[in-house]
Amino acid sequence: MHFAIALLLVLALACAASSLITQNQTYAWYSQRYSERTAGLIMALHLDDAFHSPWFIAITAFLCLNLLLCNLLRLPRLIRRTQAETRPESALKLPGDVSAQGVADPGAVFQRLRMPKPTPCKTGDGRDALFAARHPAGLWGAWVCHLGILLLILGFSLGQMTQQQYTVYGVPGQIKRIGDTECFLTIDDFRVDKREDGSVAQYTTDITVENVASVGTSGGSASISVNHPATLCGMKFYQNATGWAAQVDVYKDGKPIQQEVVCAGDYMSVKDKEGLVVMLNALYPDYVMTPGVGPSTASDQLNNPAYLYSVYYQGQVIGMNALMNGEEITIDAYTVTFSNPQSYTLIQVKVDRFTFLALIGGLVTMLGLALALYVQPARVWAIRQDDGLWALYGQSRKGGALFRERFNKAIDQRSQDHASD
Repeated sequence: MHFAIALLLVLALACAASSLITQNQTYAWYSQRYSERTAGLIMALHLDDAFHSPWFIAITAFLCLNLLLCNLLRLPRLIRRTQAETRPESALKLPGDVSAQGVADPGAVFQRLRMPKPTPCKTGDGRDALFAARHPAGLWGAWVCHLGILLLILGFSLGQMTQQQYTVYGVPGQIKRIGDTECFLTIDDFRVDKREDGSVAQYTTDITVENVASVGTSGGSASISVNHPATLCGMKFYQNATGWAAQVDVYKDGKPIQQEVVCAGDYMSVKDKEGLVVMLNALYPDYVMTPGVGPSTASDQLNNPAYLYSVYYQGQVIGMNALMNGEEITIDAYTVTFSNPQSYTLIQVKVDRFTFLALIGGLVTMLGLALALYVQPARVWAIRQDDGLWALYGQSRKGGALFRERFNKAIDQRSQDHASD
């Protein structure tokens, strides 16, 4: 256990230190923010992705192994303790934590202490005795709690190491493939709910997911919103963000040849002209141009939409500007227009095959805590004395003071009942 505590401290320090460093950035980003030497140290120690680094995995593995061995080593002794707790032979030789002499009706005391019906037995010297044990499962609290922590760490660690994440974004009506899977996501609807003061209350997306490789699998439809994910096809879908998109039309010699919805930050390749790419850098719903500041938006309302675009040909920028509704870009025989500004939804998709293990670990941990804190094992036994009265004894391995108080209260109550009789 000393080694386990040391590992937990090291793990906590590693988590705290790693949380101070922005994860999953490039060497150039770290060198610009810190220095080249610090950036080199961060990359060498894998602090840029600390929670997937070999040293973090090694610490976690040692902790899991330690918890497993601790539980295995303590299991035989715990089984023996549990068996001894329910056997009268081990108790009748003990003085007990609390006792009372001259008890005429021990059965009533057993009942007042809410003990099971006592079992008749004999002492070593042949005297009559009664024995009852309650809640031996309380001895297993710490063991079960350690098992739950082990499952929790394993579930979280394996989930982090094998987790797959995808990003899907688009507008209603679009069908998007989810990464390299055989699942396709249809964006049925996207709503932005606002409060009376105009602030955003919630983002909600209605989706349908289908697995084209396996007919009859657990696909289906669901509504997802911020803090309210949905699970379909073994994947978890989160409402992550939103932004602006626009319809891009391409004409050649005045005839339409292509139409796509492009999200801000995305691009469209012109099919009829290899190497010609149109990119929508940003969309300003209420466009204003401020000298010395540049383009911006006065509000999130579509009062005066403008489209900041870039045009590339064979990797070279050949044009960049802000385009208003009704304006066109002319590139030789091609004409490009932007229209129909609308909000798009961005959905985060996660596949974690070990979530169930972490969930089981959490439940087992809670069970262990309940056993450790609220289930108090106790045993009570009575031995008949030479005068025909009984000597009563009690013992509790946890909560001894409370048990002694209840025991004495039960004895005092019986004395009062006899006095009133």
